[in-house]
Amino acid sequence: MEITRAGTKPSGKGPGDWFTGAVRIDPLFNPHAPERVQGASVTFEPGARTAWHTHPLGQTLIVTAGVGRVQRWGGPVEVIRPGDVVWFPGGEKHWHGAGPDTGMTHIAIQEVQDGQVVDWMEHVSDEQYGG
Repeated sequence: MEITRAGTKPSGKGPGDWFTGAVRIDPLFNPHAPERVQGASVTFEPGARTAWHTHPLGQTLIVTAGVGRVQRWGGPVEVIRPGDVVWFPGGEKHWHGAGPDTGMTHIAIQEVQDGQVVDWMEHVSDEQYGG
């Protein structure tokens, strides 16, 4: 058994290459071989969002606070709220973030495949974010 105490892992700032706006990433767990699952709590300030990206084995988001937005490539912008669970299948191009006036926090869970967990792409434009 391993217990990771709250506050023992430092928060990180979401890098500008991958995010628009103010984003804080709090690591929760990383895989211990042969496991592949990792998770983080990600907090987006109003208007903040990821760039477009994919995950080789998909991603699950569990919204824990605030109101956010998600979109898969070619689909509509969807509003997400606490308690909502969003799943993106492997290889599906998507983005997620806060609403324009409200921050949002979600737990992001994904698997590592051959050392890769995400493939980052172009930033989401203001027009795309606005739906």
